[in-house]
Amino acid sequence: YTAWDCTSPAFVRQDAGGATLCIPTAFCSYTGEALDQKTPLLRSMEAINKEALRLLRLFGNTTSKKVTPSVGPEQEYFLVDADKFLQRKDLIYTGRTLFGAMPPKGQELDDHYFGTIRQRIAGFMKDVNEELWKVGVTSKTQHNEVAPAQHELAPIYAECNVALDHNHIVMQTLKRVACQHGMKCLLHEKPFAGVNGSGKHDNWSVITNTGVNLFNPGDNPANNLPFIAALACTIKAVDEYADLLRMSIASAGNDHRLGANEAPPAIISMFLGEELDKLIDAIVDGKELEDINTGRFQTGVSVVPDFSKDNTDRNRTSPFAFTGNKFEFRAVGSSQSIAGPNTILNTILAEEMGIMAKEIKGGKTPMEVIKEFLSEHRRIIFNGDGYSAEWEAEAVRRGLANHKNTVDAMKCLKEEKNIEMLDRQGVYSRIELASRYEILLDNYNKAIQVEALTASKMARNEIYPAALAYLKELASTALKVKQTGVDNGFLVDDVKVLSELISDMKIKMENLDTEIIRAQACDADIMDQSIIWRDGVFAAMNALRETVDIIETKVDEKYWPMPTYMDLLFGI
Repeated sequence: YTAWDCTSPAFVRQDAGGATLCIPTAFCSYTGEALDQKTPLLRSMEAINKEALRLLRLFGNTTSKKVTPSVGPEQEYFLVDADKFLQRKDLIYTGRTLFGAMPPKGQELDDHYFGTIRQRIAGFMKDVNEELWKVGVTSKTQHNEVAPAQHELAPIYAECNVALDHNHIVMQTLKRVACQHGMKCLLHEKPFAGVNGSGKHDNWSVITNTGVNLFNPGDNPANNLPFIAALACTIKAVDEYADLLRMSIASAGNDHRLGANEAPPAIISMFLGEELDKLIDAIVDGKELEDINTGRFQTGVSVVPDFSKDNTDRNRTSPFAFTGNKFEFRAVGSSQSIAGPNTILNTILAEEMGIMAKEIKGGKTPMEVIKEFLSEHRRIIFNGDGYSAEWEAEAVRRGLANHKNTVDAMKCLKEEKNIEMLDRQGVYSRIELASRYEILLDNYNKAIQVEALTASKMARNEIYPAALAYLKELASTALKVKQTGVDNGFLVDDVKVLSELISDMKIKMENLDTEIIRAQACDADIMDQSIIWRDGVFAAMNALRETVDIIETKVDEKYWPMPTYMDLLFGI
């Protein structure tokens, strides 16, 4: 069955096929289970509305009638030349490069990030904005991102379900307009190894219909009880359900990105900033709460004004950072729907707000409950370098999980604590969670299978013959040089090195094929199948790539059968 989500406006899309009326729609089965991602999101919005209003009433707020999560999802993407794209089977079938040696220049100078937008890209961005504005998507900012050929788009904030629909339109529009400009838009989380991947930073806040942002500290956070309560509930929620948050952003594509030096680690933690840390310390230690004064930056230049200093400095190494009046969930993948992460965020906050309200109704003062929440769950707060090895060790000491891949992350959907909470909040039933567990793991397995089959075909039918052809030329040249009576030792060395690499490649190709057959033949349960695809097939793919990428650096470029990273990243 389908039903219009009438809180998200319908729109008319015009493209080569004509004009199409698009209606944001919820899908459910004959027996009532949600088949989509929108329905659970809408349920989570109702849950947070119910529990937030219940809590606000206990704080004396009788005017607010509705509380709504607000989201502003940033969208990162790569653009490559369409002709070069079509020469890469890996990009066509998987959305990422399965092979590719790093170019001599990457993102080291940050010259792309801080550089001028090139005219061809600017024309593309202009058309994207116009197409989005036509259908009501409030696209606002655009800029280069860190990696060569990488860019970003961000809209104005909207209610959670509307932001979801708009982000899907954004992804579709980016791809369509790119084709019109002779380019291809890559939304994969890690299309190029060795340079920044792409995320979808999910800026999330909770706002009343009277305009009160519960995550806005205000001029005096110490006396802003709704803010302190919302903060305490969020800290408890992220600590208790970090495994669900990690699951919500898990995918085969995002596994390549999480933990790399441009993306947050797989360890879920929170960054609050120095001033809010002081506030929490005061509450936990029972000290008098002091006003937080906004500082100012002095430029030292008479014609340039001083700047107000925010209460937080936006730690880019944190997966879940407080950024002034919202939380930025930085771990969401660029190709993912924001429905899943926001459904979990809304639900876990609703759960903790309900618990806080119950405790207060039971006779405790709000500050007593807030102190308990903060004392028991402040371990999730980490303001340091999330990329460091020291943090991994510290996270173990704190008892925080570090699920580095999708297979491990999905196990939380079998945890009774999580199942009961999601069912109690009316967001996911047990049947709906069981189906999603199977589907998400099956999607992972199929993604790895497509990548592995593509890697095998490219290696065997394109790269291996090209390497042999160059080896033949090298060997022939070595023989001809020897016949002239000149020492050909340097050429013989090249022949030996390349020959050994090709031999190693052949062994790894055969090993990959063996692992694929083993995984395809497995008829165990879905988790056991996923473990084989991860530990057998994926590992064999990586081993093959390691050798192939070295071979690329040894082979004359006129023999290489596909565009290289130099061609793709700097070819527009």
